[in-house]
Amino acid sequence: MKKKTTGLLLCLLLLCVVRASFANDDNRQLVQLPDKMQQHMLTNMRDHLHAINGILFHLANNELDAAAQLAEQNLGMSSLALHSAEHMAKFMPEGMRRAGTAMHKAASRFALTAQEGELQPAVKLLAEVTKTCVSCHAAYRIR
Repeated sequence: MKKKTTGLLLCLLLLCVVRASFANDDNRQLVQLPDKMQQHMLTNMRDHLHAINGILFHLANNELDAAAQLAEQNLGMSSLALHSAEHMAKFMPEGMRRAGTAMHKAASRFALTAQEGELQPAVKLLAEVTKTCVSCHAAYRIR
């Protein structure tokens, strides 16, 4: 029994060391935000992910108008007030602001293209939306 407990403790210790070493290898720029602002940003990003999931659902069901409406209202340039973008922007580094603006513009381009009713061009533009998300998350982190 003692060997099992010792083995389990060693495994847990190893996992903690491996996790800590990965955390130390995170070279993304740390963006310091006030606590409430950080929670607001994380909520916005979860909302964005939820919207992208809904858009994919609509595209899979060939509901391009619904996908366009969801994209514009929740991700596009029309959504900036909803997410308090102007208030949030002043806390972000310039590159992060540019990435956010690029994402919102790409979402609006997607919405316009989806309204035209052609799936393939719309999907290509949705990939531009997620590309901006991926590049921002690869460059920046918050606590």
